[in-house]
Amino acid sequence: MRLVTRNEVVKEAFLNELKREGIKFAVMERLGYEAFIGYMIEGTLEEINNAISSFEGEEKEILLEGFLTFKEQINHALEHLKEGEEIEHLLQEGYWMGDVLDQLFKNDAVVVEENKARLKENVDVTKLKFQFRFPYQIAKNLEKIEKIAKQFAFVDLVPEYEIEIRELEIEKINRAMHIAAKYFEEEMIMGAYFALISRGIVANEILNALGNEKVPKEDLTMAFLKAMPMEIPTEKGTMIINVMNGKAFEEILRMLEKEGRIDIKGGKVRKLR
Repeated sequence: MRLVTRNEVVKEAFLNELKREGIKFAVMERLGYEAFIGYMIEGTLEEINNAISSFEGEEKEILLEGFLTFKEQINHALEHLKEGEEIEHLLQEGYWMGDVLDQLFKNDAVVVEENKARLKENVDVTKLKFQFRFPYQIAKNLEKIEKIAKQFAFVDLVPEYEIEIRELEIEKINRAMHIAAKYFEEEMIMGAYFALISRGIVANEILNALGNEKVPKEDLTMAFLKAMPMEIPTEKGTMIINVMNGKAFEEILRMLEKEGRIDIKGGKVRKLR
């Protein structure tokens, strides 16, 4: 149910959008790290292309395909930067934009004015030095690879931001994940989405079960845990939700109470709305 980023600009842009939509969230900051283990070819775009072209076989095809994508990303970013654009809007292009901007900043090719990034005048893009990185798993012929590419191990100790969406309404969860898609990778979003939807479904089932009666909290908890897992049919298949223990169930109760939808008093639970 949590989305994690180590990019402060991404964090601020995402949280600003959530605030504008009135979506509740919580942020926890801790020490994290970024790590990449692989190889790096450094140089101008032409120099990198020539280095990759010197390879042979399957490695060459994979690297060229990756490099063409990298080159397209750079060119796409440069188009936006010619006139200048807000960094928040740039990052909405995709998580890859953060790396491209970082490399352009290191080239001293970009200036930032009032949250807008702009390409400096008279910058010759063909002379800029870039780092094309690829994971070590691609390297089959190490002897040949290491003649052209440098071993690259990057570990950066950085603040890590864990963002939790604190909503139970399905509509708001869908809106939050729609926004998140601009800033986070699909795999992370999919996991968080189904976890949030599951929590929302359980919350609705709790409200339905309460009706207009006061129900002992212990009885309510035990009834739900015994009924687990829940099998939910969908248009595309089946969704199975499993609340593993009482602590997880009580967390949902606390959220409902905080939203003013239930009242817990004297060991009994009552629905308010």
